[in-house]
Amino acid sequence: MKKVLVFSQIDADILARLQSQYDVVTVHPKLGDVNQQIREAVRDADGMIGAGRLLNAENLAPAEKLKIISSVTVGYDNYDVDYLNQRQIWLSNTPHVLTETTADLAFTLLMSAARQVPHLDQWTKQGQWKRTVGAAQFGVDVFGKTLGIIGLGNIGAAIARRGFHGFNMNVLYHNRREKPELATAFNARYCELNTLLQQSDFVVVAVDLNADSQALIAAAELANMQKHAVLVNISRGSVIDEQALIHALKEKQIFAAGLDVYQKEPLQDSELFQLSNVVTLPHVGSATEATRQKMSELAYQNLEVALAGQTPRYLVNEKFGQ
Repeated sequence: MKKVLVFSQIDADILARLQSQYDVVTVHPKLGDVNQQIREAVRDADGMIGAGRLLNAENLAPAEKLKIISSVTVGYDNYDVDYLNQRQIWLSNTPHVLTETTADLAFTLLMSAARQVPHLDQWTKQGQWKRTVGAAQFGVDVFGKTLGIIGLGNIGAAIARRGFHGFNMNVLYHNRREKPELATAFNARYCELNTLLQQSDFVVVAVDLNADSQALIAAAELANMQKHAVLVNISRGSVIDEQALIHALKEKQIFAAGLDVYQKEPLQDSELFQLSNVVTLPHVGSATEATRQKMSELAYQNLEVALAGQTPRYLVNEKFGQ
């Protein structure tokens, strides 16, 4: 019987299915050092499934017959892909099934930051609504404004579609290459990053984290944005220089920000918590029951296919770096 290492909490139904087919070993923080648990269990594991752990040479070196790591995520910056390529270990992910859910969340952040929803919710509950609201409680309009999308992949396109069709927004986008096949549907115009920042009322970051996107939005880029602009990040925290963003929010260089991701997660004791012009969510872009079930099912299928000796449908490193 093939051995599967479950390296994080996964859907209970999927875990039960795995246990009916394979010799399943799970890791858990309560059992001690997680990396040590992985090093011990991976030695004779055929496959791994989970999310949210850094997997690299440090904890995977003992693996003798590992065929696949099936990640219950779209992003794969937690995995040392170069090392997996060297070891000829497949890495699969779960794209597409979370596109619409994550786009919904991006627009939730955009709207909430634009109209100061969390701040005014607390302001009202604290009994501060004693007369007609003034300028301090005003938000910014969304309908008919300019939406800038950084990263026009599937999620970026879904966000742009919501803006164009739902809010009559003018759409700009910046990407590593122009994508007329996606942009035509919502009359989006390609432009350089600084132009997008200068002309957009709302900027949504939806890029993968890589060497090119690390600190893509820093002090200089924030200074290029309009003072009434709202910045939304649903990609990865390290795409934005967090300290530069905190400074920009404190100094009112931009109107507000909506964040679902951070440089260090879980977010603890952050200066962001002291600011009323930022919406902070706990990395919940795909966090609906239906979407998480779809992701788990797809990860299970990727694992099952690989362990049966076939090529999984969604591979990050299909050519092993060749």
